[in-house]
Amino acid sequence: MTMNLTPEEKRDVFGDFDPDEHADEARERWGSTEAYQQSARRTAQYTKEDWVRIKAETAENVAGFAAAFEGGVAASEPRAMDLAEAHRQHISRWFYDCPAQMHRGLGDMYVADPRFTANYDTEHPGLAQYVRDAIHANADRQG
Repeated sequence: MTMNLTPEEKRDVFGDFDPDEHADEARERWGSTEAYQQSARRTAQYTKEDWVRIKAETAENVAGFAAAFEGGVAASEPRAMDLAEAHRQHISRWFYDCPAQMHRGLGDMYVADPRFTANYDTEHPGLAQYVRDAIHANADRQG
């Protein structure tokens, strides 16, 4: 991501998390892709208020997944797949065009990379796998 925020604004929005910490790795892994370049163009224009909104939408989606997971909703049920679709649309709206098959790969990364898994599993162990499964079910639903 490219951000035009002051260090103070970054702390206000992201707290202890430093998005710049992973910038080099992301650029190294995906920098030559259209998705990365599209995301860089978009995020470079975002204000602090945009980032606050993005974070709020993300938190709402994660809370929805957590509620479904804790409530015993199968990842293949429409409620979970709808949350996965909302997640995919969020990425497409704010970062880069994210077709269903690309989203499937992101879901796989959420369980393959312990850093992503920790983001989901800290309060709800097993949630990362659930999100991945819902993303896969949604991708299958879309054909």
